[in-house]
Amino acid sequence: MPTTPAPLGVPPGPALSPWRDSRRWWWLLSPAFPLLVWLNVQAYARSGQEAWLWLSSLIIYGLIPLLDAWLGEDRSNPPESAVPALERDPWYRLIVLAFLPLQYLLTLHGAWIAAHHELSALGWVGLVLSVGGINGVAINTAHELGHKLPAWERWLARVALAPVAYGHFYVEHNRGHHRRVATPEDPASARLGESFWAFLPRTLWGGLRSAWGLERARLAGHGLGPWHWRNECLQAWALTVVLYGALLLWLGWGVLGFLLVQALYGISLLEVVNYIEHYGLLRALGPDGRRVRCTPEHSWNSNHWVSNLFLYQLQRHSDHHAHPARRYQALRHFESSPQLPAGYAALLLPAYLPPLWFRLMDPRVLAHYGQRLERANLQPGREAALRQRFARPQR
Repeated sequence: MPTTPAPLGVPPGPALSPWRDSRRWWWLLSPAFPLLVWLNVQAYARSGQEAWLWLSSLIIYGLIPLLDAWLGEDRSNPPESAVPALERDPWYRLIVLAFLPLQYLLTLHGAWIAAHHELSALGWVGLVLSVGGINGVAINTAHELGHKLPAWERWLARVALAPVAYGHFYVEHNRGHHRRVATPEDPASARLGESFWAFLPRTLWGGLRSAWGLERARLAGHGLGPWHWRNECLQAWALTVVLYGALLLWLGWGVLGFLLVQALYGISLLEVVNYIEHYGLLRALGPDGRRVRCTPEHSWNSNHWVSNLFLYQLQRHSDHHAHPARRYQALRHFESSPQLPAGYAALLLPAYLPPLWFRLMDPRVLAHYGQRLERANLQPGREAALRQRFARPQR
């Protein structure tokens, strides 16, 4: 065994082994997911059994939560000395890039089936959930690419967003959400006492309006109008127009309904995750009247093993907001960040059911703030009911 140099008079000891990522090969689960769903669609096309079209939903809402509960959490962090080499390793970037061709393969094949197969109502819904589910997960791929400095990665983020017609997310998330996160002004930060069904229209409209306003202000600084071709919202939406237009020319107008519905479902998957990530959390006002800097305590964190592998560690959201440019393989766990009771996949269904969600998460928000309700991000109109519900007994 090699030895490390030792001071004079001190016997040499064994050399420290270089740190290795124990999950290096497991990260392949993320691009394997669209491949698996496409194979399910292929199995339906060969057999005519519509049950194949429901398998992806069983994985998202059933299998992944069960595996998370079984395998538990991984709170380990890479040593900081290993991070520069870890972030330079092209293996991790290739894993992200591998998702995109598989996403488009599934989208094109799904659209062809929607146009040419006589599906039952359940089969049609299963196809929407299969294709829209993967395109919803692809928004997370766009999220990972969109935060990186190379321009080609940011362009690929818009390519990943084209099938769900949500290209303005690239603008709003990077320049809007990250600046206003965990404040009442942020349309993507859910408030304590706000149901997902109240949050969804607020974040859809608020994100669109914010993205357009950000681009209008940016272009005005260059002496250009908002409808200029350099508008990044217009550029991203143009990719959707080209994609949808090509599919309509190929498959006919009948496929448009399928494309729109699967896009809506994919967008809803993104937004329910947004709902989970910052629910009830608030950045306090500092002495200067401005919001304090975003730190790990302003995002819900989860270290559940399996769902983090599928989502490029998006669930280590606390570190992501504190260090947005950090690549997924190097994101860290912080003890100071509030912890979710489960991974994202297990929390999707509770988020859809407001009474269950409030019972699960409201006490955690209060515990995070030392039972001081006024420190949380409260839903307007719900303050009195929340104060009554969480009133502290008088001594």
